[in-house]
Amino acid sequence: MKQAPDETQSARIARVLADRIIAGEIPPGARLRQDHIAAEFGASHVPVREAFRELQTQGLAESEPRRGFRVTEFDVAELREVAEMRASLESLALRHAAPHMTRALLQAAEEVTRHGDSASNVRDWEAANRRFHRLILAPCRMPRLLRTIDDLQAASARFLFAAWRRDWEARTDHDHRAILDALRKGQTDLACTTLARHVGWIGKRKTAVKNADARETYEISG
Repeated sequence: MKQAPDETQSARIARVLADRIIAGEIPPGARLRQDHIAAEFGASHVPVREAFRELQTQGLAESEPRRGFRVTEFDVAELREVAEMRASLESLALRHAAPHMTRALLQAAEEVTRHGDSASNVRDWEAANRRFHRLILAPCRMPRLLRTIDDLQAASARFLFAAWRRDWEARTDHDHRAILDALRKGQTDLACTTLARHVGWIGKRKTAVKNADARETYEISG
């Protein structure tokens, strides 16, 4: 993952750790060891602590008295909360973004959706999915709202990776196309309603586990 041109050391550490947590490479409940992370990144303890606080702000880590930081757990109650918040906030952002939507932006979002449909693994699909949402919401020109949505999408991605890490199935995202179609026709209410339903949906599925009975997991659509 490339470093942004003006990215601070603490921001880079937080970004890399967040990516690992979201992808499940650092599991829920794992301790974030300051000394080890400082050594890995060739950093002092100061930017590492700042990175931990950023992860805490994103809801990916929590501080324990006299024990440092650990990766937060997540459960279906959190999934429902995140889905409901995304449904409300993303539809709000889209309503403000719609008047500033351009043909070029809609075409870019269409192309991203096609990339997602052909993704061969969950990581590539999630990257395309998140890019789609950022493209259509960015014109709202509300940076604080967009930062909050980014954090919620990161939380959603943790559930996505947990459910689909072993047995990813390619999918065609009809909701994305319906949203784009409504935006092209100037049907803002329909676009917002479709988006809210899309990100607010939670389903159940059976996941095969080697040498064990299938386990039930939750899935999200976007």
